[in-house]
Amino acid sequence: MHCPYCDGTETKVLDSRSSETKIRRRRECIACGKRFTTYEMVERLLLMVQKRDGSFEPFDRNKLRIGILNAVKKRPISTEQISDLIDNMEAQYADEMRSCVTSTEIGNAVMEHLKQIDAVAYIRFASVYQDFSDVAGFLAAIGALDQPTP
Repeated sequence: MHCPYCDGTETKVLDSRSSETKIRRRRECIACGKRFTTYEMVERLLLMVQKRDGSFEPFDRNKLRIGILNAVKKRPISTEQISDLIDNMEAQYADEMRSCVTSTEIGNAVMEHLKQIDAVAYIRFASVYQDFSDVAGFLAAIGALDQPTP
């Protein structure tokens, strides 16, 4: 860290505070004694999604949120639960240092989370995600509700 006043390289941190995505640090330069503020934020890898047709696109939280909101419409699920679900998924991929994930992995992860939260939302999401074409698909998804999660 360089002091903006004297370009000194030795500073000490006087105060640190976390905000939503950044850490605010109040610093003092050892050389000149002046104080200044810096902001730190974690640099995350751009997460790419490989679609079923083989194409790639950047991960879009809003697109995923809309799909989940359609499944949980008129169900007792808060927007906070949906945000937590998406945050947990993103954090898991970041912790694994992954830069690419398949749309199938994302869909399966959402289904597993919804299975724990609300059975009806799980069935709704599964019906769109797995593109049920007949009643057998619905029956298979309902049967999966009875299976324990690994």
